[in-house]
Amino acid sequence: MNTRHVLISGAGIAGPSLAYWLLKRGFAPTLVEQAPAPRGGGYMIDVWGVGWKSAERMGLLPRILRDGYRMDGLSIVNRHGRQVARMDSRHFGEALDGNFISLLRGDLAMAIHARIDGKAEMLFDDGIEAIDQDDTGVNVTFRHAAPRRFDLVIGADGLHSRVRELVFGPHARFERSMGLGTASFIVPDYPHRDETRYVSYCVPGRQVARYALRDNRTAFFFVFADPDGQVIAQGRSDPRAALAQLYAHAGWECADITHAMQDCEELYFDSVNQVHMPHWHRGRVALLGDAAFCPSLLAGEGSAFAMLGAYVLAGELQQAEGHPATAFAAYEGHLQAYLRRKQKAAARLGHWFVPTTRPGVLMRNLVTTLANTPPFSRWILRDMINDGFVFPAYAAT
Repeated sequence: MNTRHVLISGAGIAGPSLAYWLLKRGFAPTLVEQAPAPRGGGYMIDVWGVGWKSAERMGLLPRILRDGYRMDGLSIVNRHGRQVARMDSRHFGEALDGNFISLLRGDLAMAIHARIDGKAEMLFDDGIEAIDQDDTGVNVTFRHAAPRRFDLVIGADGLHSRVRELVFGPHARFERSMGLGTASFIVPDYPHRDETRYVSYCVPGRQVARYALRDNRTAFFFVFADPDGQVIAQGRSDPRAALAQLYAHAGWECADITHAMQDCEELYFDSVNQVHMPHWHRGRVALLGDAAFCPSLLAGEGSAFAMLGAYVLAGELQQAEGHPATAFAAYEGHLQAYLRRKQKAAARLGHWFVPTTRPGVLMRNLVTTLANTPPFSRWILRDMINDGFVFPAYAAT
């Protein structure tokens, strides 16, 4: 196999997952990441379904079970803090035979990074400036490192992928706004805590949730309507000010939350978008994870799809003996229809997170409570659990 040296842009979930499987299959991966080190923290994700199966195949479950949280469910409160709706997680756990856990996205990233640490070359605090490919390889210009040539380049660098922009075209061509914005942060010593439960508050067009973490930390997750993108545009330079203006007088604990936000070390703030592309590869360059098929973070399975895609892409590269055209086409063939269905399902969730009218808020609360009844919960869970994806089998190495 002549195609061995693979450059992966991005060291979040997708990139290190691909590096893990490439190492298993005889390739030599190099990861480049603009951050100075692997990043922890982030927002809470749920690990189940293809995410659980992917983690199990990578030997991650012991660490995920150690670092994760068994959440009891969701409480929706009114402006006075009184619970007006709830959803218990018991039905999900039972339907999934207990194979369900919540985890900070950054903790999952750190667990995957530990599986490749010292085995794959890592270039932190750097990025790709130019890509020039021909029939036999790819010349890459970095921001800091000396130019190098690789057999393949994989863009696993997220929603606003630099590799996608360089090779496929402007972001606007592929990113589709869902008319929403989002933010998240973690702070210590927030005075209000509800252990093992998500607590959510919603007024038309704005939603915020909090959940207690270990070591007396609390995480916050915002979703807000932004149909014309004005809030995101205003917040690019000062997201704290934009969120404070939007939430400070919304009721409940929002004034306390926006006050605590001023001292947070790291704040995630972005639009809620999906990525739609007819193909995820061009020549010797391919895309993985959110760079290729972002379902939006509201789907709750973006990390799972990234790990799944990494498994399939590495397996197809091995099966095709490194021949990119064959491997990339098979990779798309396994995943595209499945992930398009998931994107459509995620698009329907937007209005559930952030109803824009008072009747919409009341309807969401009613549906949330109904989800605790067995007939309704079975109907909701049916499509989630029986998603029909079968992992391809690849030869062991």
